[in-house]
Amino acid sequence: MTVSGPGTPEPQSAGPGASSVEQLRKDGNELFKCGDYEGALTAYTQALGLGATPQDQAILHRNRAACHLKLEGYEKAETEATKAIEKDGGDVKALYRRSQALEKLGRLDQAILDLQRCVSLEPKNKVFQEALRNIAGQIQEKVRYMSSTDAKVEQMFQILLDPQEKGTEKKQKASQNLVVLAREDAGAEKIFRSNGVQLLQRLLDTGEPDLMLAALRTLVGICSEHQSRTVATLSVLGTRRVVSMLGVENQAVSLAACHLLQVMFDALKEGVKKGFRGKEGAVIVDPARELKVLISNLLELLTEVGVSGQGRDNALTLLIKVVPRKSPKDPNNSLTLWVIDQGLKKILEVGGSVQDPPGELTVTANSRMSASILLNKLFDDLKCDAERENFHRLCENYIKSWFEGHGLAGKLRAIQTVSCLLQGPCDAGNRALELNGVMESVITLCASEQEEEQLVAVEALIHAAGKAKRASFITANGVSLLKDLYKRSEKDSIRIRALVGLCKLGSAGGTDFSMKQFAEGSTLKLAKQCRKWLCNDQMDVGTRRWAVEGLAYLTFDADVKEEFVEDVAALKALFQLSKSEERSVLFAVASALVNCTNSYDYEEPDPKMVELAKYAKQHVPEQHPKDKPSFVRARVKKLLAAGVVSAMTCMVKTESPVLTSSCRELLSRVFLALVEEVEDRGTVVAQGGGKIYEVVRPLVSLLHLNCSGLQNFEALMALTNLAGISERLRQKILKEKAVPMIEGYMFEEHEMLRRAATECMCNLAMSKEVQDLFEATGNDRLKLLVLYSGEDDELLRQAAAGGLAMLTSMRPSLCSRIPQVTTHWLEILQALLLSPSQELQHRGAVVVLNMVEASREIASTLMESEVLEILSVLAKDKESPVTRAATACLGKAVEYGLIKPSQDGK
Repeated sequence: MTVSGPGTPEPQSAGPGASSVEQLRKDGNELFKCGDYEGALTAYTQALGLGATPQDQAILHRNRAACHLKLEGYEKAETEATKAIEKDGGDVKALYRRSQALEKLGRLDQAILDLQRCVSLEPKNKVFQEALRNIAGQIQEKVRYMSSTDAKVEQMFQILLDPQEKGTEKKQKASQNLVVLAREDAGAEKIFRSNGVQLLQRLLDTGEPDLMLAALRTLVGICSEHQSRTVATLSVLGTRRVVSMLGVENQAVSLAACHLLQVMFDALKEGVKKGFRGKEGAVIVDPARELKVLISNLLELLTEVGVSGQGRDNALTLLIKVVPRKSPKDPNNSLTLWVIDQGLKKILEVGGSVQDPPGELTVTANSRMSASILLNKLFDDLKCDAERENFHRLCENYIKSWFEGHGLAGKLRAIQTVSCLLQGPCDAGNRALELNGVMESVITLCASEQEEEQLVAVEALIHAAGKAKRASFITANGVSLLKDLYKRSEKDSIRIRALVGLCKLGSAGGTDFSMKQFAEGSTLKLAKQCRKWLCNDQMDVGTRRWAVEGLAYLTFDADVKEEFVEDVAALKALFQLSKSEERSVLFAVASALVNCTNSYDYEEPDPKMVELAKYAKQHVPEQHPKDKPSFVRARVKKLLAAGVVSAMTCMVKTESPVLTSSCRELLSRVFLALVEEVEDRGTVVAQGGGKIYEVVRPLVSLLHLNCSGLQNFEALMALTNLAGISERLRQKILKEKAVPMIEGYMFEEHEMLRRAATECMCNLAMSKEVQDLFEATGNDRLKLLVLYSGEDDELLRQAAAGGLAMLTSMRPSLCSRIPQVTTHWLEILQALLLSPSQELQHRGAVVVLNMVEASREIASTLMESEVLEILSVLAKDKESPVTRAATACLGKAVEYGLIKPSQDGK
């Protein structure tokens, strides 16, 4: 046996169910050869489910290992190869593939054992011999490196722990070198084995911020992707000690501790998935238990007195990231249920705390929003009514415990907690509003003479006004109160909040022009005041944020949008605020931009249904005249001129739980609107729009089947525009593995999805990697484009023919394959050339020109058909791109000697 191609799937033996297993295996092999490793993986998986024999299973598992190696999923490749070896211990190809995976995972000591076994089974195999020499060389290099770093590590710690070296440049350099060394796995292992964790603990004990930062960053390297070192580190330092570092006053140290804990959580969670196996394969303590201990300490930190506000926010951020399930397909939400039982009251306590004046718990302007997001994620992670009912019961009991028997201070805390719930899981917030006396207390406290009491009550009223269940009650009972507060209060902090409440109620009709809550011109007056406060840089950022909240509602009105985009000072103030430390403003900024660019969901009403509604005297929504496309385009240009791209770039880079998936989706919609016009794309790139490649990942996530068809369509449109901007963005789309999903939508029955996917693929075809996919043998990608070029849907034909024109120009070898993919190829090309659409004619003429230039044989076939007559007619038309392409085709045919020029030489 020889291994000439270690990465190539093997043929399969016959056995029970062999016909279907064999066919799927062949399909998988063909897909593998074409570079479609995901498709091949699916085929092999299906074959495994058909009751294959143990020998067949071994072959399929090692074929799956080959796919995972190509997809750079080295841990999965190791798992699949191991399954094959368990079926057949002498499976030399599976052993070789596992060694490749282990090498990539850095586990050289295990990789060399597999290679030694391969060489013992096939001593003359040069591939195995070369691989063994390579691994041995790497191990020797690692040993040399480890021995050379022994003295260095010891020297670094000596300098760092020497009290005589305090504040010296030597000490700073030693700390930087230690952090850099820990980034490499070999260096991290060396530090760890040199009693490094205990020495780093001594650095933490110094209390010096610089040394603490160096220690924490080094610990990140030690724990990164290494479960057993993580558990050992927690054992030495103590879980409580690590978590407590979040609460220090120094923000840089708190953030570094947050990063370390995130790395620890990732290592432990990965350990839970793998069944207690660390990177080095050692069996260790149950990581699920360690995970709960860490989370328990984070929950305790939330309500500890003396913890910094920044530390509390960081603890909430970590809980948001690690507790809820990543996917609803994962059936296990036990961690969420455990956190609700153990820590819901603690989260509510943070949500019910006030920043100013400082209460028992120190919080920041972002704390309540972070608590709301965590509560919302926990609630969304519940699977049944019983779990949700338990959540409601715990929230209501907590609110009642404060509302009853604690006097006015207790009522304020209860109302603040209700506000927190209304901003998060609003179902729980609405139920809390129904509790006896809560809503009445809110209305009463709005008239209080104490600013702090008014602030709490007015904010609760604002959040309640946004909920449909309460909006009618507040419209009837609260509008006059809010107006009175807005007109009579001497405190801007109260007036601006009252104004936002009015903005919410005034925008209840959304974009429906006929559903206006207030008198003509009232919303414009409210918006003018919002812009005035927004531009007032003498006011604190937290207060100005409410002005943005107001505009986020008022910009449903097209008149408000028009005035807003004309106010350059207000736009610049908005963008400046989006870059500030006040992270809770992001969603409001994104909402206002979505409204100004009309990038929200809008479905054109069916004319027949409109007539029917009028006949039945039902309300018919009306679009504002200033929301027509020409007005929207003008607003987009004004936003670009004001610097919207720079602001969005900063927003998408924000590391904050406030930047939720919903917020990212809003920003993606705005970006789609900004690049819709081709002439604007250069401006977007010039302003730093290339940096917005961070939106690619959330857009690709909207392609998943669990998203709505509308989300799929908008994501495809946005990706189409991004793919047309630059190669860097195309590479980002490819890196996110979007191509297989986009190809899937090219087969969709829904014509808009099919068309959008084809347009996206046409733009992606400018990348070499996509051209390679079309050029690979054994696939139907080219055939699909040719057939779509003959469809009835003109826009689909344009997209497909455009893709063909580009591909045949970039890869002439594809020209000779067009006649092979379908017998109707000539009819399709002729139909393109005869189309009344200039765009389709041009695309068809370019494809024909590329084919003629690629091969004399193809040119001969074309000239023997009606294409010659069509080209002759097109060449005589007035000067145009179509005429030039047709003339070039005929000129090449003359050059080949296939036709003769006319007597006048034309």
